[in-house]
Amino acid sequence: MSLLTIYADNQPEHGETYSDFAGIEKQLSAIGVQFERWQADCELATDASQDDILAAYQDPIERLKHQYGFKSVDIINLNADHPEKTALRQKFLSEHIHTDFEVRFFIDGCGLFSLHVGDKVYTVLCEKSDLISVPTNTKHWFDMGENPSFKCIRLFTTTEGWVADFTGDDIAKAFPTLDQTVARLS
Repeated sequence: MSLLTIYADNQPEHGETYSDFAGIEKQLSAIGVQFERWQADCELATDASQDDILAAYQDPIERLKHQYGFKSVDIINLNADHPEKTALRQKFLSEHIHTDFEVRFFIDGCGLFSLHVGDKVYTVLCEKSDLISVPTNTKHWFDMGENPSFKCIRLFTTTEGWVADFTGDDIAKAFPTLDQTVARLS
């Protein structure tokens, strides 16, 4: 289940939670974040190649490329056996911004995006079929959990791909992790 929790940035223990798609979309739209649900044009095998995945989502990818001028598209696939999972998690968990508009579409698995906008933190549990955008220069972090399990299409307006400018703020340490969020739902 997709989930949005909005916190005051100085009160990580108290937040307002939304679990319905329309409520999540409305709250995120108010801060310039696009939240959508996509469906593949065909059934995908678990071990589908990058080309097969991109072909299955060709129409919505082309729509976004045209709408926002995306120049590169790739697939990120991380699981619990990835040898660099701990280092990658720590890198993504540090608050940062991008000079590029960030878009992620979850083909499989889940992850927790946290956006620090003004004096609020918006944590968004994204799961299979969710698309989320992070506007340029929006402070945020991403948690893939201690044992990641996700596959995402990433779209970039530059050919360099993922490039982050870290803020140096350790705010992410105060807010719930992916694992804590998922455990809360159980």
